[in-house]
Amino acid sequence: MVFLTVATCFSAGCAANQKPSARPGRVPAQVQTATKQQLIASYKEQAKAIQSINASVSMKLTAGTAYLGVIKQYHEVNGFLLAQNPASIRVIGQAPIVGTNIFDMVSDGQTFHIFIPSKNQFLVGPANLQRQSAKPIENLRPQHLTEAIFWVPISDDEPVLFESDDEPEARYYVLTVIQAASTANATTVSPASTDWQIDRKIWFDRADLNVARLQVYDPTGAVNADVRYSRWDSFSGVRFPRQIALTRPGEDYVLRIGINKLTANETIPAERFELKQPPGTELVDLGTENNESGPKEPRP
Repeated sequence: MVFLTVATCFSAGCAANQKPSARPGRVPAQVQTATKQQLIASYKEQAKAIQSINASVSMKLTAGTAYLGVIKQYHEVNGFLLAQNPASIRVIGQAPIVGTNIFDMVSDGQTFHIFIPSKNQFLVGPANLQRQSAKPIENLRPQHLTEAIFWVPISDDEPVLFESDDEPEARYYVLTVIQAASTANATTVSPASTDWQIDRKIWFDRADLNVARLQVYDPTGAVNADVRYSRWDSFSGVRFPRQIALTRPGEDYVLRIGINKLTANETIPAERFELKQPPGTELVDLGTENNESGPKEPRP
């Protein structure tokens, strides 16, 4: 169970609720127009614009299988989020009112470290750990957040499809980035390939031409991540959304992040992404199949 104790921090006092039904919105009367080339250029510019963020945030986790008709809403947690392109991230969750840390997790894209003061535990493991839990909130990974914050640029040799899409609540332009299925891990795509797969879809709200949604696909055609962005605002001379809703269908959770304050593109010292095991805490190595229990001294 990778994030059992972090999940407990979110779920304290939670209650099961029925998912509210959304009323269809109205399509705005005025929409903006853009070409495929203009939207690709806008996406590339935004992808390069954010290299680091230092933000105070609120986080709310929703977990559960919607097909069963029950959605569990977990309490909102305040905290801080530090992220440095391409893969460094630190997330600190704090208890309401008193402001004491209830979890502190760090990842460099290769490994993660998590300190849970209330459990006196220090968890470590590989960032790409695939150990599915029956409880969706235990499948949360720090790198899921970096993937939502730092966008993968569109390279000049990637084929891109262009379409418009009218939904009940808004109108969109959609860029679909595709790649040759036989070279999914390659840096180039063969123009002669006849076997293609979707890499990602980028949705632009035609009301303001901001990116409203980013869907990332796996080689089987399933959606790995579905991220929605709203309330775009200016921070430190760059634009960034105040609301991010990260849906991971395979892990069966939705994490909503609200940005309260944000500083962008300032140099973050490397030591801010270091998290050492406190003396006397229990070391839990999630990268091994059989873990020894009991308190262990921190690693040097």
